[in-house]
Amino acid sequence: MDEKTFFKKLNSLCTSKEIFDFLSSLEVMSDIMASGALQRISEVEVDDNGLKNPEGLLENEVFRAICFQFEFESSKLSNTGLLNALQALIKLCIDPHSTLMASLLSEGEERLRKGQLTLKNVCALGESLLELEDPSCATLEQIVNLVQEKDIEKWSPREMVMVYKMLQVTVRETEQYQDLLNRMNSVTLTIVSQLSPKFTSIILNSLVVLHQTRAVPLVIALCKHSVKHIPYFTGDELVNVLEAFLYFGHREQVFTEALETHVPKSIFTMHPQTVSKVMQYCCRKMILSKPIFDAVAEGFISSADRFTTDQIAEYIIPFGTLNYLPPSASSLFSKLETILHTRFNHFQPRTLLNVLHSCVLIRRYPVNFLPKIFSPYFLQQLQAQPPGLDRIVTSQLTQLFLTVTLECPFYKGPKLLPKYQVKAFNTPHSSLDVHLLKRVKTGLLHLLKKRIYFASEVSTPYFYTVDIEIKLDEEGFVLPAAQCEEVHRRIALCVDGQNRFCVNSHNLLGEEAIKQRHLQLLGYEVVQIPFYETESLQNCRKMAEYLHKKIFPHTYGLSC
Repeated sequence: MDEKTFFKKLNSLCTSKEIFDFLSSLEVMSDIMASGALQRISEVEVDDNGLKNPEGLLENEVFRAICFQFEFESSKLSNTGLLNALQALIKLCIDPHSTLMASLLSEGEERLRKGQLTLKNVCALGESLLELEDPSCATLEQIVNLVQEKDIEKWSPREMVMVYKMLQVTVRETEQYQDLLNRMNSVTLTIVSQLSPKFTSIILNSLVVLHQTRAVPLVIALCKHSVKHIPYFTGDELVNVLEAFLYFGHREQVFTEALETHVPKSIFTMHPQTVSKVMQYCCRKMILSKPIFDAVAEGFISSADRFTTDQIAEYIIPFGTLNYLPPSASSLFSKLETILHTRFNHFQPRTLLNVLHSCVLIRRYPVNFLPKIFSPYFLQQLQAQPPGLDRIVTSQLTQLFLTVTLECPFYKGPKLLPKYQVKAFNTPHSSLDVHLLKRVKTGLLHLLKKRIYFASEVSTPYFYTVDIEIKLDEEGFVLPAAQCEEVHRRIALCVDGQNRFCVNSHNLLGEEAIKQRHLQLLGYEVVQIPFYETESLQNCRKMAEYLHKKIFPHTYGLSC
C-alpha cells in the first residue's frame, strides 16, 4: 500500500483495536508509515488523564513488534521515521530509560552531531527532549548553537516556537543568547498574524521567562493578537497570556472586553486556577469589570467547595480591593463564611488575613472569626510565616481592629494589643496626586486668603492621614490650622486623583472607601475632591468657586 492511501485509511480509524487490526492486514510498511501508526495510536489512546489502557497497549503483539523493529534497527530509520516515533512513544508514556527510548535518543543525538538533520528535524528532536522529565541540556544547547547559524527569516512558526522553548530551558544568563533572541524577536514580529492560540501563548510565556523587557513592539503585537484567540485558548494558555500582560505592565481595553464576553459564558467550565489568574489580572490592573466579577461570584457560589485555599483568596480579594459588591453578594459571602467555618485551619495565616481584610473594605464584617485572628496563637503563626509581622500585615490587623471598633460596637471579643498596631496605615495605591493637591491648595489659598487656615497631609491619632484639614469654631468661622482649642468641626478634604479609583471608572478603590468611611465615623466632615470634577477647571478662580460650593455649600462669603 502506498503511503497516501495508508495515511488516509489510518486517520479514519478511531480506536487502537481498529488500528492494530489494520496494521496486521499489511504485509510490509515503511518506517514513516509505522511511526505514523504510533502517532495515531497516541492520539486515540491518550487523554487529559494520561494513557487510557496502558496494559492492553503495551502487551499488544503488533505494538511490541513495531517497537522491537524501531529499537534494533534505529540506524536504518529515516530522519522523519525516527523522530516521529520518538515523539509518539514519549506521548505514550514509554519509560524514557528503556532500551527502546535510549536507542532512539542515542541515534537522534548521533545524527545531530554529524549534521545529518534538517532544521525541521532538529526542532522535532528538541521538542522530544523538552517533553522528557529530565531533558539533556547539553543536547539542547547543541541544538540552540546549531540553529544560531541558520537563516531565521526562513523558519516556520513551529520552528520559531520550538527554539523559544529550548532557550527557556537552556539559558542561564540571557546575555549569552541575547543576539539570537533579538533576531528572533524581530522576525517573530513579522509573523504574529500567523500564530495559533497555542503558539501565541508559548511565545509570550518565553518572553516572560527570558526577561525580554526590550521586546516591547513584539509584546504589544502579541497582546493585541491574543484578543481574537481568547475563546480558543486552553486554561493554561490563557494563564500564560495573562501573566505576560502582568509582567510587561500592558493593558488592552479590547482584551478586557473580550474577557468580559468569554468569562460569563464559560465560568462553570473554566478551571479555578484560570479564573484566579483573570481576577489577579483585574485586581493588579485595577480593572473593575462587572460582567467578569458578577460571573466569578456565581462560579464561587456554585463550586467553591472544590477550590484550594489560595484559589478562594484569589477569587474574593479583588472584590474588596476594587470596592465592588455583586448582585449575589449575600449568597457569595454566606458561602465564604461556610467555607471559613469548615476549613479555617487549612488557610495559611497571611492568606486568611488577606481574605478577611478584603471583606471589611466592602462592609462585610467577619466578627465570628476575629477572636481567632486577634488571639496570641494566630499572631504567633503570622510572625512565623515569612516575612512575619511586616508593615502590611500590621496595617491590615490594625484596620480590622479599627473597623470592628467603629462599625461593630456589638463586638465584645479580644482586642488587638497596641504592640501589633501601626501608627499610620500603609496605603500604596492611595498616594497623593501631587499635581491635583497643588491645584487644590492654590484654590484654597485664593478662597481662604491665607495659608494658615488649612493644613495638608495631616497625621491623625486614628492611623489615617488627612489630605487637607480645615478647622471651624462653633459659629462656623475658619480657625488657623495650628489652633487646637475651640475646634467645633473638622473638615477632611480627600483629594482623590485617578490612582485612587478603578481604571476608567468613578469607583473608589476599597482602601480609600474605607478611609473616608472611617474618617466620617471619627467625627470628620468628609468632602471628596475627585479628579473628574476638577479636570475642566481652567484657573485658580474657577477652582476656588468649586471648592467654595463643595466645602461651604450654604455660605455666600467666608469669615476667617
